[in-house]
Amino acid sequence: MRNMKKRIVCLTLALMMTATQVVSVSASREDELREEQAATSAQLDATYAQIDQLYSAKQQLQDEINSLDANLVNVMVSIQTLEGDISNKEADIQQTQADLQKAQNAKDKQYAAMKQRIQYLYEKGGNEAWFQMMMSADNLSDLLTKAEYTQKMYDYDRQSLEKYANTITQVTNLGNQYQQEKAELEGMKQEYEAQSVDLQNQIDTKKANSADCDNEIAYAQEMANEYANLIQEQQAEIEQLEAERIAAEEEARRQAEAEAAAAAAAAAEEEAAQQEQEDQTVYDEDGNEVDASEAAENGDTVYDEDGNEVDPSQTTTETTTEDSGSSDVEYDEYGNVIDSDNTVDPDTVDTSSSSSSSSSSSSSGSGSSIVDYATQFVGNPYVWGGTSLTGGADCSGFTQSVYAQFGYSLPRTSYEQQNWGTEVSYADAQPGDLICYGGHVAIYMGNNKIVHASNSAPYPRGGIKISNNARYRRIVTVRRIVK
Repeated sequence: MRNMKKRIVCLTLALMMTATQVVSVSASREDELREEQAATSAQLDATYAQIDQLYSAKQQLQDEINSLDANLVNVMVSIQTLEGDISNKEADIQQTQADLQKAQNAKDKQYAAMKQRIQYLYEKGGNEAWFQMMMSADNLSDLLTKAEYTQKMYDYDRQSLEKYANTITQVTNLGNQYQQEKAELEGMKQEYEAQSVDLQNQIDTKKANSADCDNEIAYAQEMANEYANLIQEQQAEIEQLEAERIAAEEEARRQAEAEAAAAAAAAAEEEAAQQEQEDQTVYDEDGNEVDASEAAENGDTVYDEDGNEVDPSQTTTETTTEDSGSSDVEYDEYGNVIDSDNTVDPDTVDTSSSSSSSSSSSSSGSGSSIVDYATQFVGNPYVWGGTSLTGGADCSGFTQSVYAQFGYSLPRTSYEQQNWGTEVSYADAQPGDLICYGGHVAIYMGNNKIVHASNSAPYPRGGIKISNNARYRRIVTVRRIVK
């Protein structure tokens, strides 16, 4: 009997070791894949960080371009203003030249008249003409009158010549001033034109740098997509290996239980037959019932109930410490061994899950408010890297902006949001929970519906929309944000 039990134990252990080896190989590959997936996720996060930096650099370049454009506009306006001032100065110069010519003509005319009067006096005898004029005077009064007239004519000619000379000087000085001012304006215009060329060169350079940022962003996005696809492939392989491992464990367990049940049944039958034999009652020669063990030790002759002599050693029940209690194996109605070590003490059951459900249900009102707020933006465009609920957002930007309106700060990427909040099962999902997929995230509305920013149809390039099947793709995790 003892040998039978040992054989059962050895067989069970062998089956379990074989299953363990299969499971160990599968688990080792799972661990490798999880490490690879973690490295890929780190690369994806680094790529997203690089994209954010590139967007920031591009925005800075655009701000600088806008500032340079504004400066260029101001310079062009200044150039136009200076051109107008220069044109006005040229008109002023032309006017001064005309005034100068006019004054010169007046001076020349006055000078000619004076020369004629002087010439007339000279032709009439010079100084004698003055004497004759005094002698021809009728009286002293007439003489004085003629002398005063002559003096006035002289003074008039002299003053006119001085006036015209002063006018010519003033007009000449004014013309020179206008020429100098024009030269200064033209110098300022040249400086502004040089600034204009320099500003335009700066704008061209920064536009070229912005184009380089666009190329780098496009390349980084391609890498991010490759990393995301690789993560999905790794996750699919992990799930396949996990399923295979679980199936192998279950099959090994079933085989071990079946073999153990069969061996236990055979051992039970053998033990029952042997026990039936060993339980025979023996008697001494006087017909008194005696203990077979004592008779065997004493060498006494014993008899069965029919009076036949029997060997007391063949009727002794083997009861050893090793056998005692070792055959107490329990089976269910299907012949499976019941493992008492897997039973659960009701007093040790953790009731925190029920309290968690109760507390989460109390937050459904806040979750519904989040859903109501999020659905207001259905139809708005999908913009990769965007966070604007009206101008355009991607999946993680949409969820981040929606929750921010209710005081919840979520990380930027969908892969970071997969580890945010508290994980719940999809069966316990409530409105306002995050439904996380591989490389995508959405807000659960209830009734198997989600609202999310998607880059697929029906919108030309995607958009914020409602989907009626939250399980349209494999769900990685469900996160409870609203407590």
